[in-house]
Amino acid sequence: MKLFDVYPLYNVTPVKAEGSYVWDEKGQKYLDLYGGHAVISIGHKHPHYVQKLTEQLHAIGFYSNAVQNPLQVELTEKLGRISGCEDYNLFLVSSGAEANENALKVASFYNQKSRVISFNSSFHGRTSAAVAVTDNKKIIAPINAHNPVTILPLNDAVALETELKKGDVSSVIVEAIQGVGGLDEGTPEFFKQLETLCKHYEVLLILDEVQSGYGRSGKFFAFQHHNIQPDIITIAKGMGNGFPIGGVLIGKHIQAYHGMLGTTFGGNHLACAAAISVLDVLEEENLMANVIAVSDYFVAAVKDLKGLQKIKGKGLMLGLEFDEEVGELRKKLIYDEHIFTGGSMNKKLLRILPPLNITIAELEPFVKALKKSL
Repeated sequence: MKLFDVYPLYNVTPVKAEGSYVWDEKGQKYLDLYGGHAVISIGHKHPHYVQKLTEQLHAIGFYSNAVQNPLQVELTEKLGRISGCEDYNLFLVSSGAEANENALKVASFYNQKSRVISFNSSFHGRTSAAVAVTDNKKIIAPINAHNPVTILPLNDAVALETELKKGDVSSVIVEAIQGVGGLDEGTPEFFKQLETLCKHYEVLLILDEVQSGYGRSGKFFAFQHHNIQPDIITIAKGMGNGFPIGGVLIGKHIQAYHGMLGTTFGGNHLACAAAISVLDVLEEENLMANVIAVSDYFVAAVKDLKGLQKIKGKGLMLGLEFDEEVGELRKKLIYDEHIFTGGSMNKKLLRILPPLNITIAELEPFVKALKKSL
């Protein structure tokens, strides 16, 4: 048997990791400014994370959701307090796609409607409904395309209201900051209009914070920069620092009933231990303040780079948009400078998603490497 060949792979084999670095099988050290798609939030092999998972593994690693799990309660209460979202209920899953899939389902259960509105360059996952609301026809199979979805231009409130007036829209799903699409985001004015219009037309507003959440923007959730209150919030990537876990924060006006949703692996003991440890570190090490400080340094340091057209994003969810495609630049960075970075659907955009506890000193070599490579 061979692997199903769906990933173009760089010729690098990481075998060890710590903090903001990984090492390959030859002992070469790499600066990790991508964290496996923004997954590594508190650094590789953080001591508290390792301790929590080890202790939990020696106790009980897994049992189903048919029994009580006090770790789920601890995680829920801690997440509500640290995020400022105590007026929500939490449903635990195992990935961002699963989180968005369940968010769309909850909205449809709530108002008994089916059409969903999403936006240009959106990415919400690869499961059935999540991929249908993703703006990439190459990854939407015919079986997914039957979902009733309308994709609109971002920041166009007039087009949005035109669709909402039709009365058949269940929910609007939007990334607080687009990830795969290329770090575009709604304006503060658009987010306020979006909230107002959804309430007026009794449509649920779903904020996809799978990549932008968990402190990455400098606030716990990126939508909090806009002072709005979505009905549903989805989370995943940085939530477990590499352990698969996701969640759906569901407004308390949406009632649950037994059997409404379900998951085999979501909220298992090991996943909860990982997620609790991440919240511990975020709070105890004041990582959101670090995000702001490091981001301010980096933006100032790279603003005059050759060919740089725009700096996108917030906090440590950043994109450097150049006047030409960055594929070769990424190869130079990984093979010559030993630095991991990310790409996006925007081929001219270099994506920067380091651990939230990265230091200015650790970023300085990247700035030098960029200037050299450009």
